[in-house]
Amino acid sequence: MTGQLLIAYAILRHFCLISMMAVGGGVVSLTPEIYRYVVVEHHWLRPQGFVAAFSIAQAAPGPNFLYATLVGLQAAGVPGAIAATIALVVPPALLTLIALKLRLRGRLRDTMALLRVSLSHVAVGMMLATAVALVGAADTGWATGAMTALTVLAVWRFDVHPLLLIAAGAVLGLLLAR
Repeated sequence: MTGQLLIAYAILRHFCLISMMAVGGGVVSLTPEIYRYVVVEHHWLRPQGFVAAFSIAQAAPGPNFLYATLVGLQAAGVPGAIAATIALVVPPALLTLIALKLRLRGRLRDTMALLRVSLSHVAVGMMLATAVALVGAADTGWATGAMTALTVLAVWRFDVHPLLLIAAGAVLGLLLAR
């Protein structure tokens, strides 16, 4: 096997396992684990490449899991992109179909309700972990750290529209880069 195919297989195997945790919080909640696996553990991407893939996918219309496709593309080319996409779509889809079939039969109704409530709490924790992972990868100095803190404060306390903050961050980033 070529290096690309070996990496694609590793991505497929690992992402299949973790995709089953995306039921409650969506694929974005897997970001810290995907980051750890491809950036920290295997060094297939640099932190800035990961953040760029995440940012591009979130800005583009379509499903939130597209960042993982871009991560797979950077790590192992087209085979990596295909592996990442299949791994994040197929296992949760199968789990959903099985759960739906059981629910339609009326079995496990109470268990499914308890699972739904439990997963909502797990999803909140995973989203917080995602924020911490992305901030750690994107903030490269005091200026970017200050921008992150001001952005969080503006959204949390003053209900500023995110598009205004994105535009302000872009302008400030351009000014600081000079």
